[in-house]
Amino acid sequence: MKMITAMVQPFMLSKVTSALEEIDDFPGMTVTDVRGFGREKASHARGAPHRVIEDFVEYVKKERLEIVARDEMADLIVETIVRAAHTGNPGDGKVFVWSVDQAVRIQTSESNDAAL
Repeated sequence: MKMITAMVQPFMLSKVTSALEEIDDFPGMTVTDVRGFGREKASHARGAPHRVIEDFVEYVKKERLEIVARDEMADLIVETIVRAAHTGNPGDGKVFVWSVDQAVRIQTSESNDAAL
């Protein structure tokens, strides 16, 4: 199993979600409003609507998607996110993938792929 975490622009969330829902047997995802900054932070105008200034640190608003999927689905999911979230502008986001050792569905106690 793979954990796929993507940070995308808030205005791209519905486009990314629609694209992911087109994947057969898409396992679902968790979405969280987050904020942070990367190397591109200096290229954005100060005080832009997507910025949050807190304790003299500027944060950029993003949406974080978390998806746990079977190994064979991971590449398709990553490609779909990258294609749907791409604008070509700084701050489009990032996707991270790593291995998941175990998953358990609390309701049924199913584990690993069956838990997805």
